[in-house]
Amino acid sequence: MKSYINNYELWCNAGNTADLMGSIYDKKSALVENETFLKDAIAGLGIMKYDDIYSLMKEVVSKVLNESNLKDFKNTLLILGSSVGGMQKCEDIFYSQKSYKNINPNKYSMNALTDYLVKEFNFYDSRAISTACTSSANALLLTKRLINVSAYENVLVVGADGLCNSTVLGFHSLGVLSSKKCRPFDENRNGMNVAEAVAVLLIQNKKTDNSIELKGVGASSDAYHMTNPNPEALGAMASMKNALSDAGIDAKDIDYVNAHGTATLANDKVEALGIEKLFVKNVYVNSTKAITGHTLGAAGAIEAIISCEVIKRALIPAQTSLENQSNKNIKINKENVKMEVKNVLSNSFAFGGNNASIVLGVCK
Repeated sequence: MKSYINNYELWCNAGNTADLMGSIYDKKSALVENETFLKDAIAGLGIMKYDDIYSLMKEVVSKVLNESNLKDFKNTLLILGSSVGGMQKCEDIFYSQKSYKNINPNKYSMNALTDYLVKEFNFYDSRAISTACTSSANALLLTKRLINVSAYENVLVVGADGLCNSTVLGFHSLGVLSSKKCRPFDENRNGMNVAEAVAVLLIQNKKTDNSIELKGVGASSDAYHMTNPNPEALGAMASMKNALSDAGIDAKDIDYVNAHGTATLANDKVEALGIEKLFVKNVYVNSTKAITGHTLGAAGAIEAIISCEVIKRALIPAQTSLENQSNKNIKINKENVKMEVKNVLSNSFAFGGNNASIVLGVCK
């Protein structure tokens, strides 16, 4: 049984899917700087203002489901991928009350997000996946496997992460945050930008006139280090190879790689090496995180939607903010490239050597 992405929508700082793609092709960053966020977080003041992840999820999910071919959602499985789940609300209580006593762990866990959506839309069942920055990519991986064995006909994948102090301070403590807009694959890159987003994809076992096929999924766990990837790119390559094998295609069949590309020193070096070994210069590569920032658990779903749009528009986006390419053995385009795109490989990598790759392509 094949898996087809039949509808999708997202929200990020750029707006919805159409707004984001406009920013990507116009090479305009969707990032909004907050000069006081980190300072306030370090001082223990909490977040002064943030978007409510629950209302954002409801809005985006409603749009996708209202435009779907489903009459109701009683036979639809919900799989949500998130890095921090309901941590925003948990922190809000702590900072406002200066106490942890009124924090209910069950209410602000990963399952809190799925429970909220199940209550709103009456889904058949739900699952929550939290594997850091591969969360929603792993949700897509599980989706394909469930549909392929006919366990479900309809699966709604949601990737959602909102900004919170725990996330920002965690990355700050690792020294991987950039004080400027990130520059993936640039020799002078100095870190990532943390962002927030919601992305929703409806995946079914029947295709429509507008379908993009979820052709292959792959994962690996090299467990080299808690926060750094294997320097020989063994985990990254294994993940990509597994996705290609699952899709039944070769590296030469991929037209574009949407890289994880966080703009951190370790990630970009290793990912570029893995792509170099696997694809040489036969495929266009770039990271759209230069536009979106790193949306953490939502990144895999966000970039799956971007990949679908690239296929439909037959237009590979340029790598924004690139001046001096660090690894010149991979093909990174500085301008948009108009060409037929049959297959895209999208990477998501996380701490602990937790890697996930997906292949999306035109339906045969």
